[in-house]
Amino acid sequence: MIDRDHAADIRIPNEPFALVGRMIPRYLDEQWGYDVKMFDTPSEMCFPDENYDYDTMCKDHVFIGAYEDDRCVGLAVLADGFFKHMYLEDLKVDRAYRGTGVGRQLIRTANEIALDHGYHGLYTIGQDNNLIACRFYLSAGFRIGGLDTEVYKGTSQEGKTDIIFYLD
Repeated sequence: MIDRDHAADIRIPNEPFALVGRMIPRYLDEQWGYDVKMFDTPSEMCFPDENYDYDTMCKDHVFIGAYEDDRCVGLAVLADGFFKHMYLEDLKVDRAYRGTGVGRQLIRTANEIALDHGYHGLYTIGQDNNLIACRFYLSAGFRIGGLDTEVYKGTSQEGKTDIIFYLD
């Protein structure tokens, strides 16, 4: 876990990620499934940096870092959640380290912390147009547990949906 001595590590920048397709969840006979629609023209997107403040957030958040030597190359941010799952608020891995297992290790550690805090596991959200992230969560043991079709209405991201993923 990242402590106050390493507080600057929670401000690792967001980096672009590929948008190659869209996950289209479906719920039928009380079972979640999904279809995939690949984009004709892949693109990239980058979320704005969060500018996290350790002193403000450390009371109700847990920060987990992944390190190569002394450099933070991955970050998971956990927040207390409603009900029985802790919220994986953010997960980011330095572009050069994607696909090396850093994200999976952060999730394993985050889930252990959630269990230690009395939760059943984790939940997180992925945008439907971020197919690579959605597939990553499923391959890391998460399952689809919900869909929010309203969250982006009236915003510049209208037309997207949030898929809610759970890990027990």
